[in-house]
Amino acid sequence: MSAPGDDEVTVTRVQPYQARKAYRCPGCQQEIPAGTGHVVAVPVAAADADLRRHWHHGCWEHRARRRPGRR
Repeated sequence: MSAPGDDEVTVTRVQPYQARKAYRCPGCQQEIPAGTGHVVAVPVAAADADLRRHWHHGCWEHRARRRPGRR
C-alpha cells in the first residue's frame, strides 16, 4: 500500500550535520530538532520550495499505515 502521490515526490536524506534548523514533522506533529538526520519530500511539480516537508525517517517510511485523516 502506498500513500497518494508518492511517485510525484522527490525525497532527499538530510544528514545530521546538514540539519541546521528545527522542523515540524507532518507525520507525527513532533519537532525534528536541529542536528537530527531526516528526509525532505518535495513535490516534483512544485514551483515553490515552500511545498517541501521535513519528515522523521520512521514517519516517512510508515506514512502509508497512518489512520485516515493523518498525513
